[in-house]
Amino acid sequence: MLLVIGLGYWAYHQTILTQQAERRVERIQADIGAQRQRLSILRAEWAYLNRPDRLRELGYINFDRLGLLPLAPEQFGRATQIPYPQPPAVLVSDDLIIGSVALSEERIP
Repeated sequence: MLLVIGLGYWAYHQTILTQQAERRVERIQADIGAQRQRLSILRAEWAYLNRPDRLRELGYINFDRLGLLPLAPEQFGRATQIPYPQPPAVLVSDDLIIGSVALSEERIP
């Protein structure tokens, strides 16, 4: 009889914990939905604020204050003109070279 009462209490307690977990999941899902909606609004605002015509107008209005210069063809270059850094030189010892030659000779039938 005590075992049945104990199991009943345990089952009731598990039901309560399950209901609490379900409510927590529902709250989290509602928060996710609200954040996704906010994100879509922010993306729309970003797209609206970054319209080329608006940015062009702001550039003209603030040209002197920002110290902007008009673009000139001389300001553009080619990718081949970029001075990329050279890879560092790798020092190889004679032992390593001899070892690699010996390995390559073993593979040749």
